Order: sequence, then C-alpha cells, then structure tokens
Amino acid sequence: MQLQFPQMPHQITKAESKILDYISTNTEAFLFAPIGQLAKQLDVSDATVSRFVRHVGCKDYKELKQLVMQQASGEGPAAKLAQTLQANEAFSPIQWLERQQQYLQKTLEHLDCRDFDEAAAALLQAKRIFIHAKSASSSLGQLLLFRLRRLGFEVFLLPSGGSEILEGLVQVRPDDLVVMFSFSKLSREGKILLEHQKMIGFRTLAFSSRTFIPKEEQADINLFVYRGEPKEYHSMMAPVAVVDALVVAVSQQMGDESMHTLSKLHAMKKRYEKT
Repeated sequence: MQLQFPQMPHQITKAESKILDYISTNTEAFLFAPIGQLAKQLDVSDATVSRFVRHVGCKDYKELKQLVMQQASGEGPAAKLAQTLQANEAFSPIQWLERQQQYLQKTLEHLDCRDFDEAAAALLQAKRIFIHAKSASSSLGQLLLFRLRRLGFEVFLLPSGGSEILEGLVQVRPDDLVVMFSFSKLSREGKILLEHQKMIGFRTLAFSSRTFIPKEEQADINLFVYRGEPKEYHSMMAPVAVVDALVVAVSQQMGDESMHTLSKLHAMKKRYEKT
C-alpha cells in the first residue's frame, strides 16, 4: 500500500523507513497497535515514532492512524502498472532505467554485507540446494538454478504450490539449504517451508523487499532487495543483480574448483557440438 501524507520529506532516516515499510505492508496490524507496541515491534523508541508522525505532517499518532485507515484499499497488478505509467505520463526508457538505478541504490543502502557473506557461505556449505520461486519470481529461481549448476552445485526447483510442494519438500534433509523468494509477504508455501524447517533442521535463505519482517516469518538469512513502491509495477532489476552478485561471490570463494567445473563444461560442449 502506497500512502499519501500531508507532507513527505525528501530524506528519511533508516528507522523512519522501517516504520513506513511496516505501515505499508502490515496495515491492519498497524491500525490496531498502540504507539508503544509499534515501537517495541520495530525495536525503536516511542520518541522515534512520534518524530515520524510529525515528519509526515500529522499532529499525533491518532491522526496518522485515521489517515492510513482512509487510504487502506487493495489493488491488483493492473492498477500497479497504471500507477507507474501515470507517474511518468509518457513512458521513457531513459527515465525507466534511471529509476532502476534508484532501486539498486536503495537495495545497496539496506543490504547487510554480513547477511550477504553468510548467504554465500550457506550456499557453499549446503549438501544440496532447493529453490522455491513462484509467479514472477520463478524467473529468478531459474536464473539461480542455472548459475549454480554451472558451478557444479546439486540444485533442485521445488514445485511452486499445491500438494506437489510437499512431494518436493519431503526430499529435503538437515544438511540442505532452501532458498525462497518472498518479497512483499510470506506466501502460504513459504509458511509451510518455515514450519517444516522446525521439524527437519535445514537452513533457509530468503530474498525479501521488506525492511521489517516479523520474527515468525524470518528465514535464517534474509537478503533485502528493493523492487519499487507497493502500488508500482515491481521491477526485477535489483533481485537479479543480488542473485548474480551472490553467484560471483560463491565462485570467487570456490577458487580453482569453479574454474575447473566451467572448463569441463566448455570441453563437453566442444566435444558434442557437432553431434
């Protein structure tokens, strides 16, 4: 949900960005939360929330809630695309690519390098890697699968949904890693993955567009990627960049082993190209 405020400052702090993200993605929970509960949930002070309220032009927390309540409404993908096009009036590829630069910059600002390094280490340490990606993120799952298999990893795609996901999930063992894409919210399948993790003990790595993720929805490792505001057409520029960065980091840490695997693949292609 993209909110409109009486005033919107050009720059906001990381704490304020976390508050704004929570209100946009957890609107119903926000509307029922007292200011103290919200501050505790986001690990910020009551004073920080109060400053945010004044920063966006509301006189108090109650007025902010009323404003959010008035604007709360669901929108589908068609409306998101229309919103993006209307923002630019006439579409311009230059403006679009400049916007992608902004998405990459925001991803850079919020991406934790320690989490990134931990994600690379988890890929290297895993016996096998299972990827769950549905809808638009399925292309990212295929990209990650392709890149990692070229490096010699044993990688599998989990079925996107239905009872079939259980047939894939039953194959996962404690020394495996499950990679999931859960950008704006945790899907039903994502909840199943995290619930099954508690029983089996495998590790999880998630790509998310949320700066705040409730504890019960967190994977072991969470990588932030920015895809645009809630009402906008969601770009895959930043997620693709982070996926590729992760693969390059893993390849570098593998050293000569990665070069050996790629060389074997190249030799096989040469051998069978005329077959």
